[in-house]
Amino acid sequence: MSFIEIILLAISLSMDSMAVSVTGGAVINKCTAGNIFKIAAVMGAFQGGMTLLGYLAGMGFASYIEAFDHWIAFFLLLYLGGKMVYDSFCKEEEACKADPLHNKVLVGLAVATSIDALAVGVSLALLDSSIFLQATTIGIITFGLSGLGVYFGNRVGGKVNLRLDLIGGIILIAISCKILLEHTLLS
Repeated sequence: MSFIEIILLAISLSMDSMAVSVTGGAVINKCTAGNIFKIAAVMGAFQGGMTLLGYLAGMGFASYIEAFDHWIAFFLLLYLGGKMVYDSFCKEEEACKADPLHNKVLVGLAVATSIDALAVGVSLALLDSSIFLQATTIGIITFGLSGLGVYFGNRVGGKVNLRLDLIGGIILIAISCKILLEHTLLS
C-alpha cells in the first residue's frame, strides 16, 4: 500500500471522529488548547489503536471479528447518538448534556467512531502490510482533523446557535444505520 493510499485511508477513517469532534466542540463551554488536545488525542489514539488491534486480531481471528463488528459499532453509535438527541431536548441544559470532556463519554465516542478502524486493521492483516506506519498515520491524521473539528465546532456552533448536539446525535444514528446496512443487507 502506497503512502498516498495510507493517507487517503486515514482521512476516510477519521471523518466520523471529526464529525463527533465538531459536535463536541459546539457543546463544551470552555474551548481551551488543553480541551482540544484531550479530545483530539483520545480520538487519534483510539483510531490508530483500533487499527493495530484489528490487525493483531485479524492475524488469526478475521472471520470471527468480521461476523459481529458491525453490530458493536451499530449499538454503540445508536446509544451515543440517541443520548445526544435526548440531551438536546433536556430543559435543564447544563444538568443533562453529555459532556464530551467527561472520560466515559469521550472514550465511548472514540470507541464507537473507531470500530471501522478495527475492521480495516483486520483487512490490513490479510494484506500482510506495514501496520505500524499505517496505524500511526491513521492516528496522527485523526488527531489533526479531530482537533480542527473541536475548534471549528466551538467557534461556529456558539455563534450560529445551531443545535449541533441534536444534529450530531442524528449523524451518529445515521452512521450506525449505514454501518449495519453495509454489513447485513448490502453485502
